Amino acid sequence: MSDTGIERWNKRFAQDEYVFGERPNAFLARQKERLAGCRSALSVADGEGRNGVWLAEQGIRVTAVEGSPVGQEKARRLAARRGVTLDFVLADLATWTWPEQAFDAVVGIFIQFAGPGLRERIFAGMRRALKPGGLLLLEGYRPEQIAYGTGGPKVEENLYTEALLREAFAGMTIELLDAYDAEIEEGSGHAGMSALIDLVARAPG
Repeated sequence: MSDTGIERWNKRFAQDEYVFGERPNAFLARQKERLAGCRSALSVADGEGRNGVWLAEQGIRVTAVEGSPVGQEKARRLAARRGVTLDFVLADLATWTWPEQAFDAVVGIFIQFAGPGLRERIFAGMRRALKPGGLLLLEGYRPEQIAYGTGGPKVEENLYTEALLREAFAGMTIELLDAYDAEIEEGSGHAGMSALIDLVARAPG
């Protein structure tokens, strides 16, 4: 995310309302059993904290990386209200040095602000950050989302297809790759019928 992109997110988060709500993403919540053995997790572009906080509520040690200081401050307040502690990292994912083999799980939920070049670096960083045998959880929009207009980027190249995700995570074991349409209700930012794609993949080892 460039400085311009971060400023755009600062403006979007600069309201009392949590733009994407305070409840965890539904796909992430459905992975509770898969996450049962995880002791540490990285939540990528954690925004206002809904997903990182939920992960911490599961007893997982969470590192939440986010580029927007406004969003991260809201995440801190949400964590305090929920009585959990997270390790917050304020960083631009375009320049952040990803840790190596540091987490049992890496989570990326609707991180489609990233165009193809930045996306490639982020996906490489997510793979790098996983411990051997670690779990990657990713949800995003498919190109059909543009017609729905219920959230997400308006640029098709930022959206995911099954082929794109299979290629990006080819060295991992894909446990779930599911493309489907569903009604979602995640604050005002994501609301209505949506073209979704979910990926659960496991690192080698």
